[in-house]
Amino acid sequence: MKKVLLEMEDQKNSYEQKAKESLQKVLEEKMNAEQQLQSTQRSLALAEQKCEEWRSQYEALKEDWRTLGTQHRELESQLHVLQSKLQGADSRDLQMNQALRFLENEHQELQAKIEFLQGDRDLCSLDTQDLQEAVWAMAPNVDGADCCSTGSVPGQ
Repeated sequence: MKKVLLEMEDQKNSYEQKAKESLQKVLEEKMNAEQQLQSTQRSLALAEQKCEEWRSQYEALKEDWRTLGTQHRELESQLHVLQSKLQGADSRDLQMNQALRFLENEHQELQAKIEFLQGDRDLCSLDTQDLQEAVWAMAPNVDGADCCSTGSVPGQ
């Protein structure tokens, strides 16, 4: 019987040892699981923080995009206004250039007429001078002086 008791005691010790080892193993697995849980929770918190940063950046970029879109539309509108003004200025420039060419042509024509009339006047003046000299040469000298040398007209 002692032998049986010893065997039972050995079995009991063996079972206790195995139970301790199993319990130790379960505790280690539990600690590993808790460490993994903590690591996973830290990763999750980091991921949530990154997600919030990206969401914030996304919202800021969306707002910037809206602002840029508004500015783009305003600039396009201003561009159309400026293009319209430029077309008007080009049209006025064309009209002014045509008016300038017309005035330049008219000036040239008037200058040619002036030159013609000055030439005609010079001829008339020479003819008039020749006629005056001819008339003075034929007119009797009343006071006996030479009317041509004094530049006076007889009878004045």
